[in-house]
Amino acid sequence: MGKEELRKELLKQLHEGVVEFEEDQVKEAAQKILDEGLNVYDAVMNGLAAGMQEVGDLYDQQEYFVPELLMAADALYVGLDILKPYIKLEDLGDKPKGQVVIGTVQGDVHDIGKNIIKMMFEVAGFTVHDLGRDVPLEDFVKEQLRTDSEIVALSAMMTTTMMGMEKVIKMIKEKNPNVAIMLGGAPVTTDTADLFGADGYAESAGNAVQEAIKMIGRLREMQAK
Repeated sequence: MGKEELRKELLKQLHEGVVEFEEDQVKEAAQKILDEGLNVYDAVMNGLAAGMQEVGDLYDQQEYFVPELLMAADALYVGLDILKPYIKLEDLGDKPKGQVVIGTVQGDVHDIGKNIIKMMFEVAGFTVHDLGRDVPLEDFVKEQLRTDSEIVALSAMMTTTMMGMEKVIKMIKEKNPNVAIMLGGAPVTTDTADLFGADGYAESAGNAVQEAIKMIGRLREMQAK
């Protein structure tokens, strides 16, 4: 088996292992990635994260529910524990990544999505300041000012708590207009993000990281002018 076939096979095993909650399969495939000297970042993004993205789709289609999400996340963590220490900075591209403040807004205790996105940010080389769940709105503002983070990621799973996002965006933008604010969570749509004045919206954990990297690029361009 050539290196490319082996890579594809192992990525498939990682992907399937997450979707089917096969922790042992994930463990073996992750270890093999290291043994064979394959690109670790590629394995995380195109194996584990791709699997988690499919789990998110299955959840949206109501084929999976919260218990399945949790089991899939466990399998994902098993793979990340093995692979994450071996991610090389050069695999991430040469730009130093920024800082992110992340949390689930006040009144909302759902944090599965937030935890997955947090993990994706860490894998992609960001420094993450996690405020947890049910976070008082002004805490996002305080933490952004304290850390000078370029990105604030707000998560909400309920329509009622989603409304708090608009307040946070106003509060942060008044103090620091250059911060990129990203929204995520089941009730959030592109329209909501536009309406609230957010800079980005992530449908899935994989997208969150792509969006965030784009945002940091935009911020750096703005600052360079």
